[in-house]
Amino acid sequence: MKKHKIWKRLLMLVFAVYIVFIFANQQKTLNQYSQNSEQLKNQIEEEKEYKEELSKQKEDITSLDFIEKTAREKLDMYYPNERVYIDRGM
Repeated sequence: MKKHKIWKRLLMLVFAVYIVFIFANQQKTLNQYSQNSEQLKNQIEEEKEYKEELSKQKEDITSLDFIEKTAREKLDMYYPNERVYIDRGM
C-alpha cells in the first residue's frame, strides 16, 4: 500500500512538472508571436507611408515642372538657345 502511494505521488509530480513545462513553452511561443505582431505592425506603417509617397509622386509626374526637370536631368534636353554650364572643377 505504501509503495502504491509513492508511485501515485511520483506520477502526480511528473504530471505537474509536465504541465509547468507545457505552460512555459506556450508562454515563450506567445511572446514570440507578440513580438512578430509588433514588427509586422511597424512594417505595415512603413508601407503605408511609402504608398502615400508614391501617390504624391504619381500626382507630381503630370506637372510641367516635373516633366521639365526630368527632361533636363535624365535626357539632357534644354530649351533652344539656352546655355548650359558644367562645372568640372569638382
